[in-house]
Amino acid sequence: MYELYVSPSGDDAWPGTPGRPLATLARARDLARDLARGLVRAPASESASESAPDPARDPGPDPARDPGPDPARDPARGAPVVVHLLPGVHRLTETFELTEADSGVTYRGGDGGETVVSGGRRITGWHERDGIWLAEVGDLETRGLHVGGRRAGRAAIDGLPGNAVRTATGYVTDSAEPLGWGNPADVEFVLRGVYPWTEARLGVAAVEADGDSTVVTMARPAFGWAVELYNSVVPWEGGGESYGPGLPTRVENGRGFLTEPGTFVLDTSRPGRHVLRYRPRPGEEPGRTEAVASVLETLVRVAGARDVAFEGVTFADATWLRPNRPEGFLHYHGTGYYDGGPIEKVSFGEGAWVTVPADASTIPANVVFEDAVRATVEGCRFTRLGATALRFSGGADVLVRGNVFEGVCGGGLTVTGTRGAGIENNLVRDIGLEYSGSPGVAVSGGEECTIARNQVNDVPHCGIVVGPGRSTRVLRNLVFDTLKVLADGGGIYLSGPQGGSHEDGAVIRGNVVRDTLTPYNFALYTDYGAAWVTVEGNAVQRADNTAVLHVSPPLENVVLRGNIWDAAPVGWEDPPPGVTVEGDVIAADEADFASRAAGVVALAGLEAGYAHLRDGRAAS
Repeated sequence: MYELYVSPSGDDAWPGTPGRPLATLARARDLARDLARGLVRAPASESASESAPDPARDPGPDPARDPGPDPARDPARGAPVVVHLLPGVHRLTETFELTEADSGVTYRGGDGGETVVSGGRRITGWHERDGIWLAEVGDLETRGLHVGGRRAGRAAIDGLPGNAVRTATGYVTDSAEPLGWGNPADVEFVLRGVYPWTEARLGVAAVEADGDSTVVTMARPAFGWAVELYNSVVPWEGGGESYGPGLPTRVENGRGFLTEPGTFVLDTSRPGRHVLRYRPRPGEEPGRTEAVASVLETLVRVAGARDVAFEGVTFADATWLRPNRPEGFLHYHGTGYYDGGPIEKVSFGEGAWVTVPADASTIPANVVFEDAVRATVEGCRFTRLGATALRFSGGADVLVRGNVFEGVCGGGLTVTGTRGAGIENNLVRDIGLEYSGSPGVAVSGGEECTIARNQVNDVPHCGIVVGPGRSTRVLRNLVFDTLKVLADGGGIYLSGPQGGSHEDGAVIRGNVVRDTLTPYNFALYTDYGAAWVTVEGNAVQRADNTAVLHVSPPLENVVLRGNIWDAAPVGWEDPPPGVTVEGDVIAADEADFASRAAGVVALAGLEAGYAHLRDGRAAS
């Protein structure tokens, strides 16, 4: 095994030894490629022949996960390489790209302190005016700012002032307040609850006076798309008819909104001379309190590599700029949003219908693995991120274990089309800060994926989402305080066909789901044609509804066995033909529930060796 060292205070002209470390991840990557192929000699003190492996740090292959040498792997590759990322902030100015040529390399941080891989830019040159900090930031575009290590929210107001109505081009109000918002093109409308599970973001194009009224013209194509997309009829109590977007529930990033400490506005009215404005919290001082704006949209991309690992690294300070564009963010469900194209009308009984995208785009991730094989992300922390934190697509035999996902604008972890993913003992909390439909963990389109012993809490919509797949296992997770913002979801939500029999179907076993908050929820929710699913030995408490058995399309070959509920699922007395209920228990009261569920509760959530994650420390 070869070892290289990288430090923020290093030098890329140095050899990469502990005393003379490299300065950048890119130089370490390039040198690791050459080392693995024997094109250069290892630094003398780090050669594999002069330093024995440390079994505490390199325990060797795990036969349960490592099938042995890959015959398709380049036979010219030599020993694996460990790149030690020494404590400090490793700032990236471009995406760190790894390909098949970088197979067999481990990037390891946390030796005596926190190792941060950051896509941020420190903001300097502040001056103060009327209690507001101002800094000219060139052509900077960002949606994220952290000051003194704490998130600064985008300055906002609740709703559109005055008596407002929607028009063919936007909105009109009898209030003159919008005329003082600042640069109209910087302002964004948030429309929460367009559908109960949906929150859209639309940009403003112009704000103008028209007699005693103020006309707000919205950016296109986003506004036109919203009129076409958001239409529904729900003809029962609590429903109604809705056509197009309603009034905004929140308006963000207007210069006139800077009233709350800890909020900021980015003013782009002068091209190339953007101005960042920030109202400080008590005790913060310009020039002494560090301010970091998120700049990169993708921190790391791993494409087609094998046996790549990241251990003990904090990934931070990335953004996602798509909602700033004229296309806006036409959210539909989860991480999906509309980006133009056909719209379909979906009926779901009793004259109810809703229009939806025929094809949805997906919120991207700030750390991306594509078609990776035997990749590992362990003991890492994902924070101060502007999209989904981590995404795997394709590939096989990946492990995501012992990580913390928190302070993320999108979802925590998404896995699509992967065979053999293990998602174990992770803590996911306080995510979806800007995109409220985002789930904590989402898996879809894969085979033999296991989501086990994770804790997911304080999320705006679903905790764990399972889409169509085969042989998915959701085991002994602790999920609570979900659906804090949007409705119609579950602490654990599963939809679509899950296999061809119960042998290769989905299993949801031994989970604890409690405190599913927003009304119109089903804590443990099998939905939309779910088939070949076993829901067994779970404990569900304190939800608007514990579960539902009648959905459209109907459930098929779904077995509920030995679950403990504090209230009967909807349709309990008359299960549909596709649902079998065997030995489930409805607790008489809270004490009865606690007694019956004690064994399930004791085994759900993080194992003892990962309790430190609750303190926000990913690496022990």
